[in-house]
Amino acid sequence: MRYFLELSYNGKHYHGWQYQPNAISVQEVLENALSTLLRSEIQIVGAGRTDAGVHAKQMYAHFDVESIVDEEELHYKLNSYLPTDISIQNIQRVQDDAHARFDAVQRSYEYWVVSQKNPFYTDYAYNLRAELDLDAMNEAADLLLKYKDFQCFSKSNTDVKTYICDVRKAVWVRQNDLLVFHITADRFLRNMVRAVVGTLLDVGMGKRTMEDVKKIIESKNRSNAGASVPAHGLYLTEVLYPERIFKINE
Repeated sequence: MRYFLELSYNGKHYHGWQYQPNAISVQEVLENALSTLLRSEIQIVGAGRTDAGVHAKQMYAHFDVESIVDEEELHYKLNSYLPTDISIQNIQRVQDDAHARFDAVQRSYEYWVVSQKNPFYTDYAYNLRAELDLDAMNEAADLLLKYKDFQCFSKSNTDVKTYICDVRKAVWVRQNDLLVFHITADRFLRNMVRAVVGTLLDVGMGKRTMEDVKKIIESKNRSNAGASVPAHGLYLTEVLYPERIFKINE
């Protein structure tokens, strides 16, 4: 039987989501916990591969097991067993061919920026002491909805077959003392959001223009885009799936 885990985690102490041979990852911690509690070797597949230091407010992963007698009890035991920086929100049986990565139809991220030193945001937002033109940044962000090929924002040496992404939302919003970038798409390339944010911040500081951003995207060259912003300000906030995968025919 296949199950979906819905979870969240603070990425500060992890070398990203995916298993690493010489560093601790969220995937490894979860697999060890599930294997211990279910007394069987469990392997999980995540909805994506967040980088080292990136956080997730909502992440999904699937795993296979012969059966779970009591899902609520496993939910409770798993949260008790896991470290405090990983939390399970839900365990739900899904169709046997449901896939946490390939069945996801939409993903959303946030990136947090603060302009003043704040001890409560040290590990959770990028401290950038600069005057930013929010209108210019939003005008440039709106360009992302007009393009499909985002090779210019993709990490080099990646194994993807296409750089096409359908960006459905890209907007900067002030939330109290935070400046938050919201972006939603059907998929994202490796390092894409951090490179996008770095480029838009350059626009906000007057280092780049709208025309520059157009040329960057059309160049398909990563070296033309802005520097990647630090990982600790990035959050995976939502992953959506079609309802059909949650409908189980007993």
